[in-house]
Amino acid sequence: MATALPSQAVAVDSIPEFFPLRPFNFDVSFNQRTFAPETRVIAVQAGLTAFRYGNLEVRTVYQYYSQHTSTFITDQNSLYLNPRWNNFIDVLDFPKEYPINRMIRHILFGPLEDRAVPYLGALVGGTIPGRDADSPGYLYGGQVGVRFPVARGFSVDMGLQYIRLEIDFKNKSDLSEQWLFTTGVRF
Repeated sequence: MATALPSQAVAVDSIPEFFPLRPFNFDVSFNQRTFAPETRVIAVQAGLTAFRYGNLEVRTVYQYYSQHTSTFITDQNSLYLNPRWNNFIDVLDFPKEYPINRMIRHILFGPLEDRAVPYLGALVGGTIPGRDADSPGYLYGGQVGVRFPVARGFSVDMGLQYIRLEIDFKNKSDLSEQWLFTTGVRF
């Protein structure tokens, strides 16, 4: 007579992933002005997820920024890490009857509350030109945003980020601050 014992399998919530194929992003921005001041700005940004573990992910981002006016030309290259905490609102999953996180999601995202992936992130890296025309400078900041998955492997992303970066402009080095509202797609 044989008896079958129940399996002692253990479920794993999260598996660390190094360089998953998705998500990656590519954004391009153009701005041409003919007055106050006359300028042309081109910005290109590309990134990929380098590490993911549950609701935590670390992205790497390259950003190229070029501004041309009649009196100066500046080109800037930045490379930074972007650690993110996805669904950070879910830490407020209490009290049991009316969880605070569900109320916040309902107020902010309405009928899309179950699809929204709010995130909180940091930005740490470097930029060239930095301390002078040929040496790197540092970059740091933070971001808050939300990603809405639309289909498998495709989502719309909106975020607000603040960056402080060391930059050389006209042979003078100083800290520059940048607020950036981003909207784009992620694959």
